[in-house]
Amino acid sequence: MRKMLWDALQEVAGRPMKRKPQLLFPEHHLSHGASAFYPSPFEKAAILTIDGVGEWATTTIGLGEGRDIKLLRETHFPHSLGLLYSAFTYYCGFRVNSGEYKLMGLAPYGNPDSERVAKFKRIILEELIDLKEDGSYLMNMSHFNYPVGLTMCGHAQWERLFGLPKREAESDLTQPYMDMALAIQQVAEEIVFRLAATARRLTDCDNLVMAGGVALNCVANGKLIRNGTFQNVWIQPAAGDAGGALGAAYAALHIWKKVARSVKPELPDKMQGAYLGPRFNDRDYLAMNLKYQAPFHHYNDFGRLCGDVADLILDGKVIGWFQGRMEYGPRALGNRSIIGDPRNPEMQKKLNLKIKYREGFRPFAPSVMEEEIGNAFELDRPSPYMLLVAPVKSDRCNPLPDNYTELEMYGRLYHLRSDIPAITHVDYSARIQSVNRATNPRYWQLINTFKEKTGTGLVVNTSFNVRGEPIVCTPEDAYQCFMRTEMDVLVMGDYLFRKEEQPDWQEHEDWLAKFELD
Repeated sequence: MRKMLWDALQEVAGRPMKRKPQLLFPEHHLSHGASAFYPSPFEKAAILTIDGVGEWATTTIGLGEGRDIKLLRETHFPHSLGLLYSAFTYYCGFRVNSGEYKLMGLAPYGNPDSERVAKFKRIILEELIDLKEDGSYLMNMSHFNYPVGLTMCGHAQWERLFGLPKREAESDLTQPYMDMALAIQQVAEEIVFRLAATARRLTDCDNLVMAGGVALNCVANGKLIRNGTFQNVWIQPAAGDAGGALGAAYAALHIWKKVARSVKPELPDKMQGAYLGPRFNDRDYLAMNLKYQAPFHHYNDFGRLCGDVADLILDGKVIGWFQGRMEYGPRALGNRSIIGDPRNPEMQKKLNLKIKYREGFRPFAPSVMEEEIGNAFELDRPSPYMLLVAPVKSDRCNPLPDNYTELEMYGRLYHLRSDIPAITHVDYSARIQSVNRATNPRYWQLINTFKEKTGTGLVVNTSFNVRGEPIVCTPEDAYQCFMRTEMDVLVMGDYLFRKEEQPDWQEHEDWLAKFELD
C-alpha cells in the first residue's frame, strides 16, 4: 500500500523524489470532524459527524477545543443512518450516493397528515431500526443487503413490509413513494435531533459543528437550528467525503504537528466562502472564444454589465454566471451558477425541463443578499453555503386551495404559492444561500442591481451543469454547457455571450490583438 502511494506521489510530482515524505492516515470520521471544527469560527464546539461508513464508524460525537479533538461516542457499521437513508433512496428509484438529495426534495410532496406516512414511520421504527432516546440506534440487518450483497435491501421483504414494490428508475412518481420519502425524512430528522441533544449534554457547549454526508440534509439542519438545542451551528460546506481531504490536512497540522489554532472573530469562518477552486482570466476567455468563434460583448464597467444582466433576468432570460474561483463542495454559490427571476412562475419549470434536463419536481434555491434574509425568509442568521432550509415569510405566501392535498404532484408544484414562486417549494420552504458583500462582491452587486430594479433582493440559483454531469469548471466547460442547453445568455468575467447574435469580427480582432492571441 505504501509503495503504491509513493509511486503515485512521484507520478503526480512528475519527477523522482529524493526523500520519502512521511505518510499520515487520519481516520475517516476524524477527517470529517476536523473539516468541521478547525475552519469553524468557534474556539470550542461539539462535533457531530454522520455518514454512510468510513473504516468502521458511521456516526461520531466529539468535542473540539483549541487544537484538540476528543472522540466521545461512536456507532459502527453496519448500523448507519446514512445507509438507512440510502436504502430508501434506492427503494424509491434513485441512485445511491447521488440521489439522496432527490429523496429529500421529494419528501415535502408527502402528506404529513396521512395514515400512510404514520404507518411507514411505525414500520421503520419498529422493524428496521431500534432508536434509543440518546440517538443511538441498531438496525435490523435481516432487512438489508448492503453489508454482503449488491443491493441495499431485499425487495421482497420490503414489499411485504410496506405493501409497495421498489420503484423503477424514471417511472412515474406516485403518492405512496412521496409518503415513503416523507416518512424516512422525518425519522432521519428525529435521529439527528436526538444525537445533537446528546452532543449538547456530553459537551455542555453552545456551539455545534457538523460534517459527513448526512450533514448535507439541509431540511434537518434548518429544523435543528430552529429547535434551539445549540446557540450556534456551523456545517462544513464540503460535508461529504470531498471535505475529508481538507480535514485530513487540518488534522495533520493541528494534531500531528501540534500547531496552535487561532480563531479570528472578524471572519465568519476560514472557508473564504468556499471559493477555493481554480480561477480564469481574460486570456482564458478569449482563447475559448477563438476556438469556438463565439459572439461576445465586453464591458469595461461592471456596473453596466450588472444592469444589462438584471434587465435580461427581468425579461425571463436564463443566465449562466461564471466568475472568479470555482466553489469547493457540492453547491454552486454564485461563481458557477445558472440564475433567473424568482418571481417568474414559469422559471422553475423552464430550468428543470429546458436547462437542467432533470426531474420536474425538484426545487431551486434562492441566492439572497445577506441583508435581505429577514425580508424573505424565517431565518435569523446567514446561510452562506446553502445548507439550511427555512420557511418563506408568511406575508409573501398565498393560501392553498381546499383540494390541495388531493392534487397530483405537478398540480401542487405549479400552484402559485408565493410572490417568489420559482424558489418556494411545495411546503413553503426554500434552501437558502445568503450572499455577503465582502465575500462575493460581484455576485452581491448583481443581486443588488436586480433589487434596485424590482424590489426583490434575491435570484434563483442552481448549479451550472446538466443532469448527470459535474458543475462546470473551465471557460470551455461553461461554453459547451451553454450551447447544449436552452440557456439564453452566458456571462464570463466581463464578457457577455448571446446565442442569437452574430459575431462582431472587428471587436474580436481588436481584443485578440490586445492579448496577442493567435
